[in-house]
Amino acid sequence: MREKVFTLHQQLCQIVLDKDHETKLALTCLFAEGHLLIEDAPGVGKTTLVQALAKLLGLEFARIQFTSDLLPADIVGNNIYDRDNKVFKFHKGPLFGEMVLADELNRANPKTQSALLQAMEEGEVTVDRETHILPKPFLLVATQNPHLQLGTFPLPESQLDRFLMSLELKTASMQTEMKLFQGYDPKKKLESFKPLMGPQDVLKIQQSVLQVKISEALAKYISALMNFSRKKIESRFANLSTRAGMDLSRAARSWAWMQGRDMVIPEDVQAVWISVVSHRIGGNEGVHRGVAMAEQIIRDVEVPI
Repeated sequence: MREKVFTLHQQLCQIVLDKDHETKLALTCLFAEGHLLIEDAPGVGKTTLVQALAKLLGLEFARIQFTSDLLPADIVGNNIYDRDNKVFKFHKGPLFGEMVLADELNRANPKTQSALLQAMEEGEVTVDRETHILPKPFLLVATQNPHLQLGTFPLPESQLDRFLMSLELKTASMQTEMKLFQGYDPKKKLESFKPLMGPQDVLKIQQSVLQVKISEALAKYISALMNFSRKKIESRFANLSTRAGMDLSRAARSWAWMQGRDMVIPEDVQAVWISVVSHRIGGNEGVHRGVAMAEQIIRDVEVPI
């Protein structure tokens, strides 16, 4: 299965150019059963990355374009009266995809944003007191624009904490942009690729990741990172929750599995640290602010011998 993942990553890098490390982190997040937040300006390949992931993983893809007038029912679905049978029937919204793109999430108002909270945490939604189970795997990838752009609403800490990892894609290198300017079309390249996996393959990988072990020393290292961060972070930024530490453990396991190991080493924790905590400690100032803080913290905490 790891050979398929290696091939998948190679094909991703042909579609999302100049983003080898970022695409590997995205796969790490998904195999850890986590949701991913991508922050950057429009036009740097965020949507293309998610479309490529969905196709190559063989997952049902759904896209929700978040706007200021979007309603929760537009996302989750609604009960609609069936005149023939004289009953209300639930019509599923786009949230019931296997891989869902919440595009420009922070352009929707807080009420609409909150429609995702139960889905992200519990894998289900409740409408009119009736609970509906989301498909498995269920992977939400959200994009957000930088908070200083017009027409954006800040994501609350409760929602940020439900994203396992976050990424910044940033602008491609000059050489890559020149290639694009000369006519290279990543979307046409994607059309030529076929799915390398299916939903059951993704679930099997997620189960394999859970078998990767974390020693007591590594658990102590994660705890030290959490506690140091809570003391270091200024009060106007969000503190790291216990969930954040558990997510760091899951992400490190996933990274270790992708490297072919059945046990986490300190380098695995360090590889995913910034992506796991940057959106949490950046808060309303965004992922970019959180990255700078996370880099300083990982340098200050000693690795266990």
